[in-house]
Amino acid sequence: MLKATLRSFLAHKGRLLLSALAVVLSVAFVAGSLIFSDTVTRTFDRLFASTAADVSIEPKDDLTSSVPTGAVQTLPASLAAEVARVDGVAAARPDVGVQNITVVDSENESVGPTTGAPTIAADWNVTDRSPVRLTSGRAPRGDGEALLDADTADKKHVKIGDTLTVMAQPGTFRVRIVGIATFRTTNPGSALVFLDPKAAPALLLGSADLATGVSVDAAPGVTDAELKRRVSAAIGPGPYEVRTADEQAKSSAESLGGFLDVIKYVMLGFAGISVLVGVFLIVNTFSMLIAQRTRELGLLRALGADRRQVRRSVLTEAVLLGLVGSTLGLAAGIGLAAGLIRLMSAFGMNLKTTEMVVGWGTPVAAYAVGVGVTFVAAYLPARRAAAVSPMAALADADGAGVGRPLKVRAVVGSVLGALGAAALVGCAVSSETASAASLLGLGVVLTLVATVVAGPLLVRPVIRVLGGAFPALFGTVGRMSQRNALRNPRRTGATAAALMVGLALVGGMSVASASMSKSFDQQIDDTLGADFVVQNANYTPFSQEVTDAVRGTDGVGLVVRQRFAPVAVRLPDGKRVETTAAGYDDGVDDVAHVTYASGDTAAALAEGAIGMDVGFAEDHGVRIGSVLPVEFPGGRTTELKVTALTDQDAADGFGMQGGLFFGIATVEKYVPGGQDSALYVNAAGDGGADQLRPKLERTLDAYPQVQARDQADYKKLVHDQIAVLLYLVYALLGLAIVIAVLGVVNTLALSVVERTREIGLLRAIGLGRRQLRRMIRLESVVIAVFGAVLGLALGLVWGVCIQQVLALQGMKALAVPWGTVVAVVIGSGIVGVVAALLPAMRASRMNVLAAIAHE
Repeated sequence: MLKATLRSFLAHKGRLLLSALAVVLSVAFVAGSLIFSDTVTRTFDRLFASTAADVSIEPKDDLTSSVPTGAVQTLPASLAAEVARVDGVAAARPDVGVQNITVVDSENESVGPTTGAPTIAADWNVTDRSPVRLTSGRAPRGDGEALLDADTADKKHVKIGDTLTVMAQPGTFRVRIVGIATFRTTNPGSALVFLDPKAAPALLLGSADLATGVSVDAAPGVTDAELKRRVSAAIGPGPYEVRTADEQAKSSAESLGGFLDVIKYVMLGFAGISVLVGVFLIVNTFSMLIAQRTRELGLLRALGADRRQVRRSVLTEAVLLGLVGSTLGLAAGIGLAAGLIRLMSAFGMNLKTTEMVVGWGTPVAAYAVGVGVTFVAAYLPARRAAAVSPMAALADADGAGVGRPLKVRAVVGSVLGALGAAALVGCAVSSETASAASLLGLGVVLTLVATVVAGPLLVRPVIRVLGGAFPALFGTVGRMSQRNALRNPRRTGATAAALMVGLALVGGMSVASASMSKSFDQQIDDTLGADFVVQNANYTPFSQEVTDAVRGTDGVGLVVRQRFAPVAVRLPDGKRVETTAAGYDDGVDDVAHVTYASGDTAAALAEGAIGMDVGFAEDHGVRIGSVLPVEFPGGRTTELKVTALTDQDAADGFGMQGGLFFGIATVEKYVPGGQDSALYVNAAGDGGADQLRPKLERTLDAYPQVQARDQADYKKLVHDQIAVLLYLVYALLGLAIVIAVLGVVNTLALSVVERTREIGLLRAIGLGRRQLRRMIRLESVVIAVFGAVLGLALGLVWGVCIQQVLALQGMKALAVPWGTVVAVVIGSGIVGVVAALLPAMRASRMNVLAAIAHE
């Protein structure tokens, strides 16, 4: 049996190659994502470990916020001198490092990265643990000189002697580049500007008496843990965080973890799609191979092989296929990781392929995925193979599954479909976001499985409609192509299912993204009343100088500032909620349309007051007049009285969770040193917006970090951000289509082999080569369009349910991108034509007499 299995595997290696490609793609994305993330993690672990001081002291920050405020947490620079007197301390020095700056060249072009990485200004304190070393020029002296990192200098064409302008929170200043510093290990993608240590505190923090941290070196024989204990005892339980080198490296690595997780999860999403679609391909391939080998398997049974041996033989072939696919996929994954590493270099993160990490877990995961997928996918065909009767060797056996009843599929598909539909209906009528999302996930899984199971039941009615025009358009060839697609519903359904999965995904996400865009458009129309909004594309804050310049622009009337603050609010129901609140100037009613359930803007912006969303208030037992304890960064606390409740469709800029907002004076008091995140600007006088725009743009030419946008620009910005998600979905769709094309090619190729004698007879009675190719192409097109119709129908239902979940967050508009739907159907027809090219060519080149004599 082993010999027979190996010979069978080698005899069909050409037919199994396309199935192996699905395994290769699945394994490549899994292995590539693991190798890439392990390499980046190891590289940065080494960077953080080699640059962290023995003990670091930083201001304690108990509040976390994804929205930057522009404020820098500081501590007294004199703390370094106090720590230096502690027994066991060899040296202690104050550090200065900030990210709330913008650096431009002599032409007002930004010198910072465009990839989202920060621009960092720091003092030039050189030690053997510094991440960079001076490679040309000299160290900065005084407040007019600076160093620049080599990667930024090369990318932005900055050389020694050039002058840069630094826009910092205390004010703007100019520096001349006197040296270039090169990273010792890896550049994480940031732009680094180094200043004279004596000048940096005043220039970056506004005071020579402040620092952002203290680095402490241990004396010989003193461990980091012991030094931390002594330093902590000396400075007391103040608002400071004391960490050892290992703790500091771990903390830095955790802050990078979110970025790495995004890449890892995206690649694992591609791997998941590959696995899911590949399962259909492998099931179909093994089912057809077994159907074609019915006589061979029957002969083995007649010679004495029992059911277990036959089943084991087929599963052994699947394991061999998995091993081959996993090995090739692992190699492809290494190549994919190398490509990602080079891609990261283009974004400024300079990793080295020579330091690629292939941990033991990567090959284990690769072979587990590859072998596991093929084994599971081949199990049902293997069971069908074991059920072949010994008498089949004497019979002229037809393909498996032709004409067999589909009662079991009908029952299982109906039950799963009913459960899935009930879950989606529950999602649509739910009033809680969490439960609606859970029901949505359950409904998506159940309806997808139900459609796959019941797909063959839909083949005959749907394809009769889709191919109904074929006889009229293409005559006998069209009629035969339609009947070929109807001949084996199981095969047609499984082939179309691979394409259906991808198109269901893109259909659902297209509806969701179109609905989000339309909802945001409506919210912007309903809430934004300002002529212009001045802000950064990624919502990072900007210096006071920008605000002053905008206010001084000719034609500017009202300017309302927006400034964010991380807060923790203790609510009447006992919960402590960490969120981000927003502060505003008076005049909000002139730049925004706010609907209130209670109170008004003046009450909300008054001293000691706070406003919030009415839904959030009701959920936590808050009423008008409630007094809430509020925590701010740096341990600052106060109590604020709830004086207004908004009734907006969504959080539309007036805070994050809970829609908390108050007067900007509250932010300035409890988050000192913060920066504005947006300016809402109205032109002076009626009809002045058109005249104001060019003046405002001229003012902002000197500040490339911010732009002035009207309502149309603001909508485009939101649309572009939503489009990023859609591009990812389209990439997933592209991968699914590639594998689905392989599935259609495989099915048609095996179908041609299965119908060799039939094709020979058709050719003998006068069917031309061109007519034969057309017949196979039409069969492929109708199968592909069938998959597209099922996928889009399912995806549109999912999309409507996703929109219902979004509606609970205020995005109530529903939009169906019919242009995308039509384009996908047309594209599916093209996919069918492309997939049929090779099988049709092979069929047309058959020798007629040899085909008729084929057994």
